Amino acid sequence: MGEKNEDVQVAAELLPGDAAAADAADEQSRARADAPGTHPEFDRLVRTVWRLRQADGCPWDRAQTHQTLERSLVEETYEAVDAIERQSDAHLAEELGDVLMQVLLHAEIAREDGAFTIDDVCRQINQKLVRRHPHVFGEAAAQSEQDVGRIWADVKRREREARAAAGEGEADAAPEGLLDSVPRSLPALLQCQKISERAARAGFEWPSEADVWRQVASERREFEAEPAGSDAQALEFGDVLFSLVNVARWEGIDAEAALAASNRKFRSRWGAMELMAREQGVCLDQLDVDELSRLWGEAKRLERGEAAADNCKKAAPADDPAADGPAEGLC
Repeated sequence: MGEKNEDVQVAAELLPGDAAAADAADEQSRARADAPGTHPEFDRLVRTVWRLRQADGCPWDRAQTHQTLERSLVEETYEAVDAIERQSDAHLAEELGDVLMQVLLHAEIAREDGAFTIDDVCRQINQKLVRRHPHVFGEAAAQSEQDVGRIWADVKRREREARAAAGEGEADAAPEGLLDSVPRSLPALLQCQKISERAARAGFEWPSEADVWRQVASERREFEAEPAGSDAQALEFGDVLFSLVNVARWEGIDAEAALAASNRKFRSRWGAMELMAREQGVCLDQLDVDELSRLWGEAKRLERGEAAADNCKKAAPADDPAADGPAEGLC
């Protein structure tokens, strides 16, 4: 193992007093009767991942690099999200384990390169959490999510200034911009919402939601003016989507979550259509558009009927026998 990367040491205490603040915060937490204790299974897992990377370990694990694991990290994260959406605790525990394995593999690769260790990873995130929660571990006060947002913005600003003062990055590099910390690898809708939120906080904002809708209409006209199938038309379509994400932001809607919900709804309806087609002894690709539209309408009616029944059960008193029977009355 090589020497530890000095950049990690700088980041480990980005702001003066980070280490002392983290120690004090841990003392506060450990003093509570129900505070978590040690985690021997975590140490066991660290050793298992280390063993897999040894000379007599697994050829696949030994061959991995940060770059070869990029896709796996993204895929495992999405599988964990899928488990959350399915509301499956057992599945979520398994998938979180897969995500953790990815973290430990990256940390072990970095340890072998002399860059950082899993302890550095834990230390940095712990100090960051303490640093960004002075309303929990310090003297700051926060009564609302808006207050917390302002605290975080201030702490992040001081972090950027500290990195610049420490000379992180290239000596002649420009100071970090407002949008630089938004990962370019984020899903496009999520990235769009994050960068538009930051631009709006800086004052680059429409006067009203009606103005955003007018921007959507304007972008649509520009899209329609470009040659069909051209790169210019594709770029204008992106501008239409960007404007629509800003409508979502004005309405307090998470655009990524909203589209994910629509995807789930489409999958559910399509599955219902396939089931109805099988019951009729046919495949969907054998049906014309009119029959497909009829099945789609039926799938929507079934979906709404199930939703109404669920709402009826929620609305019925606990001791009401009708709560377990057919949806009637209110539903």
